[in-house]
Amino acid sequence: MTLEEIKEGKTAAVTSYILIVGVLIALSMNSETKNKFASFHIRQGLGLTLTFIILGVSISHFESILIAAPMWIFISILTVYGIFTAAKGETTPLPLLGNVFQKWFKTI
Repeated sequence: MTLEEIKEGKTAAVTSYILIVGVLIALSMNSETKNKFASFHIRQGLGLTLTFIILGVSISHFESILIAAPMWIFISILTVYGIFTAAKGETTPLPLLGNVFQKWFKTI
């Protein structure tokens, strides 16, 4: 990836980490240009959003702050990590799940 590609894709990359809505906005921003840097972070953001939804639905049945708080902390830390790596212009996968997201969503 060139510095020009990273610079052009940075806005879409950072936007992709805004849960649920951000991924859709970033996908539309990247639909014409197909920037590799933005696509990498869109895959990460999409995986993080789906993880958030799946964990949220699974945990919602327990109605306990002791169960919900760790999920929120986990998702928040991964979101902040993703935003910082995108802003710095790096393509570092998210810890634990990032490489899996790249494999699952390789067509994006």
